[in-house]
Amino acid sequence: MSSDPRWGLDATAALLLVEDDAGDALLVREVLADSGLPMDVTWCKSLAEARAFLRASKNAVCVLLDLHLPDTHGLSAVRLVRDASPDAAVVVLTGLAENEAGLAAVAEGAQDFLSKDGLNAEELSRAVRYALQRKQVERSSAELQASRLLAQENARLERGLLPTPLLRGDRCQVASRYSPGRDHALLGGDFFDVVESEDGTVHAVIGDVSGHGAAEAALGVCLRVAWRAAVLSGCVGPAQVRLLEEILEAERAEDYIFATLTILRLSRDHSRLTVIRAGHPGLLVRTSQGIELFEPPVGPALGLVPGGAHWPETELPAHDISAVTLFTDGLFEGVVGPDRRLGEEGLLAVARKHMDLHGRPFVDAVVEDVAAQSTFHGGLADDVAVLHLATDGRS
Repeated sequence: MSSDPRWGLDATAALLLVEDDAGDALLVREVLADSGLPMDVTWCKSLAEARAFLRASKNAVCVLLDLHLPDTHGLSAVRLVRDASPDAAVVVLTGLAENEAGLAAVAEGAQDFLSKDGLNAEELSRAVRYALQRKQVERSSAELQASRLLAQENARLERGLLPTPLLRGDRCQVASRYSPGRDHALLGGDFFDVVESEDGTVHAVIGDVSGHGAAEAALGVCLRVAWRAAVLSGCVGPAQVRLLEEILEAERAEDYIFATLTILRLSRDHSRLTVIRAGHPGLLVRTSQGIELFEPPVGPALGLVPGGAHWPETELPAHDISAVTLFTDGLFEGVVGPDRRLGEEGLLAVARKHMDLHGRPFVDAVVEDVAAQSTFHGGLADDVAVLHLATDGRS
């Protein structure tokens, strides 16, 4: 037998005829021979024999099924055949006055029905081919629905893993923006979080796990949750960074995976801002004099020098600081011209252009401005996370 790619049939495709009457079986087989269908035909005389064949063979793509068999009768035959071979198309063979039974069989899951009386090659060939098409459509629809349900479930899961700032008052307002680089994803390797401890200190973190896959996104969530647990348990400063590095080393899939991050603490009275950087970009600081890019001393990224790294803490007066904006490198590494990336100085210029805005409008304007500049050069391909903390009452 030759293959027929037009109908998704290969050289092993088989048609199963389930018919207990030898005369009818001979008639159907002769018509099949004249139809030109590129399939081998197997004849079974009972449903039990047919089910055994279907379970043993993966090649049956279509079943021609008589509803009146020695070991079953009526629509139960359709259900039992579909149970034995869910992927096979089913065409029911009926008698002259059994149109209603044929329609009922289709409602039960058969793809088509034919009367054995006056059966001809053209009619049978068309019925089998259409049944195969309908079955393929059913499979595709079922797979699409399963994919949609899985995507919805993944979206719910990812949405549940996105951070919700834990603030105990309104002394600090938070605005954020998050855009994963993976297509159709809600979560990437970038992460951020904000927690206000019982003494009123506001803690914030932003980080970036190297890579762009689901494993990196999962590691980012792991580090964020570990950071929050450390803050709530009173672990801060360089000890907190060492703890996060230990967790990264234990959880990363490959030894070359690393993570950058910036951690800051803002005192209850907003008089002191303490910053620790581990291989991460600087931060935008807004004061009465404008917006500046602040780059305090930096230690290595987590995972690059396991057990041997030092991360300096930098403290600066914060009385004149009205807002701080943390970001990941995806915000300034987009290409904005021939062989030219935006860069941190370019990002600073964008931020200053929109400094009349505050809170979420400011964050949105900066991200959308950067994205617009890179639109004709590939867009922002990396994950982008922005975390904006305001202390002047403007969210």
